[in-house]
Amino acid sequence: QVQLVESGGGLVQAGGSLRLSCAVSGSSLEHYVMGWFRHEDREFVAVINWSQGTTNYADSVKGRFTISRDKAKSTVYLEMNRLKPEDTAVYYCAARNFGSRDYDYWGQGTQITVSS
Repeated sequence: QVQLVESGGGLVQAGGSLRLSCAVSGSSLEHYVMGWFRHEDREFVAVINWSQGTTNYADSVKGRFTISRDKAKSTVYLEMNRLKPEDTAVYYCAARNFGSRDYDYWGQGTQITVSS
C-alpha cells in the first residue's frame, strides 16, 4: 500500500512560483510512475518515471513546471514558475505501477490559488 501526502500549496500572485512536495511511503517505488494532476476531474499536469527519471508534461504547463524526484527522501516535487490565474486548482499527487494504466494511489490534494 502506497501513501501519498502533498504539501506546499498556498496563495501566490500571477507570475510567482511555488513548489509542491509529495512524500511517498509504504512501498518501494522502483517500478512506479508518479504523476501530478489538478482539479476534481484529475487533469493531467506532469509525470515522472521513478526509476529512470523520464518526464512528460501537459502542454499548458510545459516550460513553466518541472517535475522531479528525490529518491533518498522518497519525495516527488512539482516546481511551478510563471504561475497564471488559470493554474488555480487543487493539485493531487498520484502513483501507479509501471505496468498499470490506472493510477491506484492518490494524495489528499493541496490547494493552489493564483491571484491576478
